[in-house]
Amino acid sequence: MGKTVFLCRHGESEYNAKRIIQGHIDTDLTPKGIVQARLAGEELRKYPIEKIYTSDLRRAYRTAYVIGDTLGIEPVIDKRLREMHFGQWEGLTYEHIYQNHVEDFHNWLKNPVACPLPSQEDIKEFEARIKDFLEDILSSEEENILVVAHGGSIQGIICIACGLGLEHLWGLKHTNTGISCIKLHHNKPAEIVFLNYNAHLESLEADNPVL
Repeated sequence: MGKTVFLCRHGESEYNAKRIIQGHIDTDLTPKGIVQARLAGEELRKYPIEKIYTSDLRRAYRTAYVIGDTLGIEPVIDKRLREMHFGQWEGLTYEHIYQNHVEDFHNWLKNPVACPLPSQEDIKEFEARIKDFLEDILSSEEENILVVAHGGSIQGIICIACGLGLEHLWGLKHTNTGISCIKLHHNKPAEIVFLNYNAHLESLEADNPVL
């Protein structure tokens, strides 16, 4: 019997708001990020979630604790769910990258396996920790599980579980507190039920238009 796994990206972080690449840099949620987490928690009440796993980085586990408070579930911290380490690019602004490394950036987005960033986490090590986590999920007692993590680690879970190569990692997209759902099985690819659902944020975005 398979598992139903919900995947939620963290709320807006301080570095998201400042358009700075984070990776393993441990930033906190903004006030908007906390509201996003509350809205995600209300959305996730629709589902029979039994357990929550979260990355140990603050922006993820604070999101998980806000959601967990709504669902009445204490999150379990798991370092394997950390974002990919982005090497020398961590702490750089997107503006700096677009001005100085735009071709490298686009090549990496197209294929992070063939075009890694300078001193980034080895893609095989990233893959290994995600696979290890998925194997533990499959052997767990719970049938409905929520994972709160990061764009890279969530999309890594989807790529690996569905049998896609990690060269497709950035072809997927998760907004802050975007929610995906997959059906995870032993010995066959996972099924994607929905991807980056974020209608729970509509009221927030209406009050905070993007200019």
